[in-house]
Amino acid sequence: MEAQVYTHSGPFRLETGHTLPELRIAYHTYGTPNAARDNVVWVCHALTANSDVADWWPHTVEAGRFLDPARHYVVCANILGSHYGTTGPLHVNPATGRPYYRDFPPFTIRDMVHAHRLLADALGIGTIDTLIGSSVGGFQAVEWAVEEPQRIRKLILIATAAKASPWSIAIDETQRMAIEADTSFGEPRDDAAMAGLAAARAIGLLSYRGSRGYNLTQQDREELPARHRASTYQQYQGEKLCRRYNAYSYYAILNAFDTHDAGRGRGGVAAALARIRARTLVVGITTDLIFTPREMRELHAMIPGSRYHEIDSPFGHDGFLVEHEQLNDLLRPFMEQ
Repeated sequence: MEAQVYTHSGPFRLETGHTLPELRIAYHTYGTPNAARDNVVWVCHALTANSDVADWWPHTVEAGRFLDPARHYVVCANILGSHYGTTGPLHVNPATGRPYYRDFPPFTIRDMVHAHRLLADALGIGTIDTLIGSSVGGFQAVEWAVEEPQRIRKLILIATAAKASPWSIAIDETQRMAIEADTSFGEPRDDAAMAGLAAARAIGLLSYRGSRGYNLTQQDREELPARHRASTYQQYQGEKLCRRYNAYSYYAILNAFDTHDAGRGRGGVAAALARIRARTLVVGITTDLIFTPREMRELHAMIPGSRYHEIDSPFGHDGFLVEHEQLNDLLRPFMEQ
């Protein structure tokens, strides 16, 4: 399915004080809005995903699932700075006639949400019945629910936070260091810093999966292998991302990730979350190293009237991509109540 593209009329001012001369937003929709237009489910995607939810979230956009297109009008917009159609580092800067590359202006999670709000308005979406976000997608969902509490009826937050923690920022910085160590980073070409990007992805995967996930799936099959299975897995995952992404977008989005603070300018995180009016479900993952169950329970405690559930998975943070059966058992009843 090809992405649709919305073009904003006029410049787009960023929270950092910079301005994009133009803004394009790539998005996908599934199903159709009903007569009352009260069946909208908006999915906020994570770091390197795209707006085609069926592509990156297996067995969710299907009949009988929580994103059933026969029941819901599902919308997902590609995030600012991404590789997949929304204005980002590989797009041409109208002021120079050349791609931005490393000169793409810094932006925040709040800017991503402002772009999504423009798209929702353009699509004639007044109320979002359910807003769903996992990981960085959850950052966006928290921000949106705080900023427009009257627009969101139900909110589902999976493996995420209301503020980037020092631990998660340290993971991001380590990945940025890997990209910066590639001497081609900064060169004006689409494929710059691919070795750095591969190394960054491999670093990130350690935190996404954790020891239990690796030990379960990457055991060697012989006693003295020429190459360890875990080693080839890291190489493969780095190369896989390089085939579909670019270092400048990855670097820029990691920077945006670290700006996340729903309490900025709102009296702190607790005061900001108290503004949420949506009926909220918070979902943690037992082995998540980035957003631990303890932190997820703390998030739940700060959102008025929210419910908390935990998914048991050996696959760490990536459990939200893998455990679709458990997610469906939790999310579908919550959405249909």
